[in-house]
Amino acid sequence: MMKKLLPQVFRGALIPALLASHLLVPVALAQTPALVGIRGTIVSVGKDQLVVKSNKGAEQNVALDKDTRVAAISIANISDIKPGSYIGAAGIPQPDGSQKALEVHVFPPAMAGTGDGHRPFDLAPNSTMTNGTVGDVIASNGRTLTLKYKNGEKKIVVPEDVPVVNIEAGDRSLLAAGVKVVVRARKNADGSLTAASVSAGKNGITPPM
Repeated sequence: MMKKLLPQVFRGALIPALLASHLLVPVALAQTPALVGIRGTIVSVGKDQLVVKSNKGAEQNVALDKDTRVAAISIANISDIKPGSYIGAAGIPQPDGSQKALEVHVFPPAMAGTGDGHRPFDLAPNSTMTNGTVGDVIASNGRTLTLKYKNGEKKIVVPEDVPVVNIEAGDRSLLAAGVKVVVRARKNADGSLTAASVSAGKNGITPPM
């Protein structure tokens, strides 16, 4: 009798435990807040804070902490993009499945793999972001790149008037009044913002991301 009960008791305890372990995963994911995008110009810089005037007109206070990453944005040339380059492109999905680029940013080799994949983005309505490794590059009939990432690839069509920039690791010395920035910030429980990353334009460049 005891031998029959033990497996039943074990199964009775195991099933709720397994269900609980599966339920914990989506709960944890749901608690990860989405980042807020702020595109604008730095008004002032404090020790651990930026005031940014958004392109929409409002001023935002954004805290900086030890984990805030700073990137430098500079002009690039699409002719420098070769098969094997690691790049990102914001785009708009096209009927044929390709992406019409809104901007392209080129990572240095040390940052290859950053943000790998294809996902929704907030640059424009219905826009996406694709980060990956360049496969084919076709210069005729406009500029077309095949961008490969884990579990997929996208064809990126880059119109002639689309900005192409370099993105590289920077530091807080780039942050000064008048500098154009793109801030990705976490919204805290009290409503304040803490920057996860700041992309700062060099020499007056406006980061297009």
